[in-house]
Amino acid sequence: MVLFTFADYWWFYLAFTCFVFLVLALDLGVFHKTAHEVSFKESSIWTAIWISLALLFNFGFYQYALWRFSTDPQYFTIPGFNAQQQAESVALEFLTGFVVEKSLAIDNIFVFAVVFAYFGIPKVYQHRVLFWGIFGALLFRAIFIAMGSVLMRYEWVVIFFGALLILTGIKMYFAGTEQTDLNKNIVVRGLKKVFRIHPVIESDKFFIKKDGLRYVTPLFLALVFLELSDIIFAIDSVPAIFALTKEPLIVFTSNIFAILGLRSMYFMLAGVMDRFAYIKYGLASVLVFVGLKMVWLNEAFGGKFPISWSLMIISFLIGSSIVLSLVVDARRRRKLANS
Repeated sequence: MVLFTFADYWWFYLAFTCFVFLVLALDLGVFHKTAHEVSFKESSIWTAIWISLALLFNFGFYQYALWRFSTDPQYFTIPGFNAQQQAESVALEFLTGFVVEKSLAIDNIFVFAVVFAYFGIPKVYQHRVLFWGIFGALLFRAIFIAMGSVLMRYEWVVIFFGALLILTGIKMYFAGTEQTDLNKNIVVRGLKKVFRIHPVIESDKFFIKKDGLRYVTPLFLALVFLELSDIIFAIDSVPAIFALTKEPLIVFTSNIFAILGLRSMYFMLAGVMDRFAYIKYGLASVLVFVGLKMVWLNEAFGGKFPISWSLMIISFLIGSSIVLSLVVDARRRRKLANS
């Protein structure tokens, strides 16, 4: 049973979308109106702000759900329905979905670094590229979530995506650490054949006009590549959150909040990503666990694996991989200092 149907909560989707556009407009039009290199301090503050907004939203969501479940007569007739427990459950589902999406977004951050290095995007212009990249990602995620809310009703679709997540996780375990050569990438080669490219970055423009001809800049090529990369990542991340909750509204809001803070998280971690060598194993383990939920665990536990257990397991997998990475990196640095 879906508790927050689109027919009843279309106004909420509309209000939430307006809120997202408002914060994006404030971000680019006020706080980052002038192109500048984003410092670690600034990105850390913005990361804390985005996470705080998500947690504040979740608290408000819990309070609303508790009020609605306690006062709406339609829930009184559901056998065994407990308003307090159900409100706590949906709040945990949002939090778990947010944690999963934030964690999987780390893979996006590595892609950001590779793409910016390949196209030679100066740090002063990276925020502008990421802004429009995130804007496009929000639109594509909304489409994927809308499709998922329909497709995930069919058991064979759930099993298919569950198996896909498991295979993706296993593949991540054995993936090499060598840097991707984008010269061999079919998308990059295709973009260079389709567009007239101006190789020099002269401003923060995506298009420029020279001698009566319109050219695309490396900023535009980087933006297109990031958008296509996010679509590929969404194939994993959207089904992963649907494995945790059947509520499209929770999938939508948790996914969007996680993406909104992706830019600031990139600038915060850009200089220290080499210290997290083992985090990919944590992410791979999360994908395998979520895939197992979809193909087996949910049914084994009477239709739904406890969300509190899911949050604890996912937090442990990600947290332990981060701690292990930092411990190994600290030892490596001490050895280098003593040699």
